[in-house]
Amino acid sequence: MKSKPVNTHSPRIRINRFLAMGGVASRRKAEELVRAGKVAVNGRRIADLGTTVDPWTDRVTVSGRPIHRQERNVYLVVNKPKDTITTVRDERDRKTVMQLVHVRTRVYPVGRLDRHTTGVLLLTNDGEFANRLMHPRYEIPKSYKVTCDRPLTRSHLEKLRRGVSLGGKKTASTEVVVLPGGGRKVIGIVLHEGRNRQVRRMFEALGYEVTKLDRVAYGPVTKEGIARGGTRRLTRAEVRTLKEMAGMTEVWE
Repeated sequence: MKSKPVNTHSPRIRINRFLAMGGVASRRKAEELVRAGKVAVNGRRIADLGTTVDPWTDRVTVSGRPIHRQERNVYLVVNKPKDTITTVRDERDRKTVMQLVHVRTRVYPVGRLDRHTTGVLLLTNDGEFANRLMHPRYEIPKSYKVTCDRPLTRSHLEKLRRGVSLGGKKTASTEVVVLPGGGRKVIGIVLHEGRNRQVRRMFEALGYEVTKLDRVAYGPVTKEGIARGGTRRLTRAEVRTLKEMAGMTEVWE
């Protein structure tokens, strides 16, 4: 494909970045789509990962489906209530987190919180951003407030800090503190990994039942000032910090 003159009002961008900005996949997955011959620009199938496109005038398709540049990336935080499903839609018609969000742009949850877990949940239309945050390589810290059915012993506190065996694999060492005023039943824990139902399973492995689980922070983002079920847009500083934590040195606006 011949290069077009650069338009100063519409700079050309690499095809993998365009696909990520369009919510198709992460940049790495986008490169796999190009290699597989599934991407076409202006009707011509491409194979060169260095191909650039004008996001406003070039027609890009993936397996024949048109891909459009999103007008603007949206970054939201929801203070998820209990009994709300972290999914775009639910076949059993249960309440989902999408019913809490009121933006015109279609967004998606970053990771999951189980039905009974409350607190901080991020949503975005930025596919690359979401994939980076969820990738275990970047170890984005997620902080939880855990309420147990009985007081936590000192020996179990140390075991949680050193790591607990789940499914034959030990969890990473982590920060665990007993929060004041809870009679040693209320615990703060920070995870840098994201196994399925990990917090609940860690406590269950030591014989405790988690009666309440609230995610209080995702990286620098907290639920402070957000009513349960409420939402707000992330600040520019929060987005910048999360991108830096996820190794995204390039600024996307």
